[in-house]
Amino acid sequence: TPRTLELVSDSRARGANVFTTIAAHSLFFNEIDVGDYLTYCKVNPPFRDEETRQAMIAALKAGEIDSVVSAHDPQPPEEKRLPFGEASFGAAGLETTLSALLSLVHDGPLTLLEALAPITSKPADMIGLPEGRLAEGAPADVILFDPNKPWLCEREHLLSRSTNSPFDGRRLQGRVLRTFVGGVQVFER
Repeated sequence: TPRTLELVSDSRARGANVFTTIAAHSLFFNEIDVGDYLTYCKVNPPFRDEETRQAMIAALKAGEIDSVVSAHDPQPPEEKRLPFGEASFGAAGLETTLSALLSLVHDGPLTLLEALAPITSKPADMIGLPEGRLAEGAPADVILFDPNKPWLCEREHLLSRSTNSPFDGRRLQGRVLRTFVGGVQVFER
């Protein structure tokens, strides 16, 4: 939230080595998306108002947010198909993180590099790892993606064991086509 960013800024001004993260879905959704208590949108922290969502996008653009995370915390269907108050917190997030960020590129607030840095080089820098960039001698952990590829997120087609996603039924743009770990292809769409 904006208040959290103020606390982080104050801490950094006093010399503290602190970092900020935000879930990709929190940059895409706001509290209105919960609708009639849609349990797939029950996440922790919860979706905030639109003003806060926009403030977080601006903070990401300004470099105040260090990393965007998937917040991948899928829950078994029996834990999500309950009344809202009883349903578990959590959602599948791995397959939608890049698309959520690319929506901010397509809608204009972020450049492609501003969207990619918080899921590549910036998290690696936070913990002092060489990953997250293309460089000679660096680990060949790479994804090949089409930033313009449209797709419909349908929970039954997600690869996660539990497919509860707030993106279910949403049209997204940008899709991972291949994933390489250590130079070896481990996924192909």
